[in-house]
Amino acid sequence: MTQPTPWCLVPPPSTWQEWSTQHEVAWNWFWDNIVRLLKAENVKPQVQMNALELFITQLSPADLTLLYRNIYKKFFELAPSGQDYFKQSLARLDYIADQILVMSLEMYKDPRGMVRRISALGLRHVGYAIPTDLFPPFVTAAIDVVRSMTTVDQAESAFRWSLTLVSKILVRSINEGSTVVMKAVNTNQGKSLRRAVALAPRGQRNMQMLNVEVGTESISPLYWAIETGSHNVAKAMIIDLLTIRADRDNYYYGNEALFTRHPEIIEKLCLDAPVLLWPLLDGLIWRSRFVSQGTRRVNYYIQHLVQDADGNMNQALQWMADTRDPKLITHPIVVVFSDLMWSRLVMYHFLTGRVCFFFTLIIFVLGQALDSEERVVIFICRAFIYVGVMLYLLIRFVRLWVAALRARDFVRITRWLSWPKFLCSLKEISTLMLLASLITMCTQEPIFWCFNHQSDTSGPFSNSCPELVPEQQKSYQVVSGFTMLLYWLLVMDVSIFSMHIFAYYLVIFQVLTEIALFMTTLFFLVMAFATSLNALKHQIPALSGIDSAALTLLLISLKLFSAQNFAELEASVWVFVVVCIFMVLVTAFLLNLLVAQVSESYSEIVQDMYGYARLDRANVTMSTIRAGSKSWQRFLTNLNFAEKLEFNEGDIGLAGGVSLAEPASDNPTPVDRILRFGGSTSPSKPWPEEGTITEEDRFARLEKLIMRMGKNRKKKKRERENSNNESESARGSEMSEDTDDDGEV
Repeated sequence: MTQPTPWCLVPPPSTWQEWSTQHEVAWNWFWDNIVRLLKAENVKPQVQMNALELFITQLSPADLTLLYRNIYKKFFELAPSGQDYFKQSLARLDYIADQILVMSLEMYKDPRGMVRRISALGLRHVGYAIPTDLFPPFVTAAIDVVRSMTTVDQAESAFRWSLTLVSKILVRSINEGSTVVMKAVNTNQGKSLRRAVALAPRGQRNMQMLNVEVGTESISPLYWAIETGSHNVAKAMIIDLLTIRADRDNYYYGNEALFTRHPEIIEKLCLDAPVLLWPLLDGLIWRSRFVSQGTRRVNYYIQHLVQDADGNMNQALQWMADTRDPKLITHPIVVVFSDLMWSRLVMYHFLTGRVCFFFTLIIFVLGQALDSEERVVIFICRAFIYVGVMLYLLIRFVRLWVAALRARDFVRITRWLSWPKFLCSLKEISTLMLLASLITMCTQEPIFWCFNHQSDTSGPFSNSCPELVPEQQKSYQVVSGFTMLLYWLLVMDVSIFSMHIFAYYLVIFQVLTEIALFMTTLFFLVMAFATSLNALKHQIPALSGIDSAALTLLLISLKLFSAQNFAELEASVWVFVVVCIFMVLVTAFLLNLLVAQVSESYSEIVQDMYGYARLDRANVTMSTIRAGSKSWQRFLTNLNFAEKLEFNEGDIGLAGGVSLAEPASDNPTPVDRILRFGGSTSPSKPWPEEGTITEEDRFARLEKLIMRMGKNRKKKKRERENSNNESESARGSEMSEDTDDDGEV
């Protein structure tokens, strides 16, 4: 009987016109061989799984440790070169051996899932650069050790069959996944990466750096380079992906492929490799080298920074704001798309909320500042504050607390104390304090306490009555004054409309920390010297008692103590000496130190204050935008990302961005960023050699030049030494000849 064409050589289904006899024969041959192999191996999955599971569960911890150690001992005897790859700790090696037992058993229980898991594991081994020649001796070592620890043939054969299958899947995954790009990742050299993708078809070049598939599993070489710390290769990939190349027919730009394959690439870089954010963001900007009327055309490709694949709001701005990097948030493309979102979408909603809050502030001021004769107006204003503001804030914080409890969104401060994440901002803490103050005012409201004690003379809504305790009225006034300060403090965030004013506002708060340190030190010195003066025996009224002494020293440090009162301090020499020491410490040392600290702190903060202001605006922007709303859809429609942008006049380029003009002197661009090539325009053809010289190439040339100079210097030195030795030997031979001649004479 003639052997049929192997099934793997049958043309793929895309070329089939119909199911022919050739396919039928190949299909039958394939399954006949499967049946023959299963019968030859005497595979009984259920019986073998039970035997293997019984063997593994009966092993004690000591037996498992012995099994692990013997596997590696036997493996290193069979393949000594394997010691160069298994360099981890014993605990890690034991974990690997334990996973081998788990996979050998799971292969019987869930074969489909294990094939996917083992394929993914094989792709990771591509990054580890593990030679496939080491798998057969490792399998042999593991089978030999298991055979020596069991007398049940079914358990040994089950382990052998399962582990052999796992090994074959791993080898296949490694062989298919060992692309030139993955091999370049292991070298961590950008030059190797550029050589690896140089021969790739221009239509597939991007995906070779973004996706390697084996069966149903895939791995991203870019993500693998980021996770393994190969940042040089990752940077070269990002630069190559975001380089615009063009032939006569098409533009090739990896922006779409990058964000389609990895929509969360910004978050990944913010967490694992912030240094790679800069080449990525730079690659999303195209600047023309031509200048017209003092301006330069700039295309910002911000589509995937603004929206995701479903048209919803992208979290890229929030991810970058969470890094708290003031320089990153001031990158030109971040400034452009965040300002667009602020001016066209957020500013109106934010302004509406601030106007409402400012209106409640006016009502609160009227309720506290009007004369007592306007009792009705005062009652209406205060009732509006208690009903409209206090209840709204109370319901809002109850909802936030319930949401935090359900999501367990807490930040652990100490081992026993956790704090809700929504209270980690100064604004929310101030708002919570405002709510507490309003509740306190409501409980101490004089109008409520005197409501049932209205007399004919006082009239309705009176805030004074004989039943009202003076201390209670005084506490109400103190709390209302504190609430007024909180109100004005919360109104100050209106300055976010101007970056310069808001930056100045942030600088003030940053410098206040230095003043707080000064006040803490001053309090310590005042209490220390006040208690010391109290211990001295004297008859000075201004320093009698700790409280009087502390108040006097505080007045002295603030230069509010009159010169006439200093004469009283001279009554006691020791008291006068102690006060003089205090004055020297405070005025000559502490105040000068405060000036120096504030100056240094301001000089450090002022460089990044614009960035810190933009960080706060970014948080406000992301918390205000409501994705999916009509305003959001209208915002995307106005941006019109589907329209292709011009590079230069008449040169229609790529879609997905906005085109703006900037002053020509801001970013001089002498070289066009677009690499244009002639010749064939077929997507299956690779790009011609670019011939560009990168910084890495320059450093490599410089290194070779230095090495060549060193070798030449050593060579010249050896030649000089050899010539000196030859001259000395020649001079010695001449002297010996002269000696021989003298002897003959």
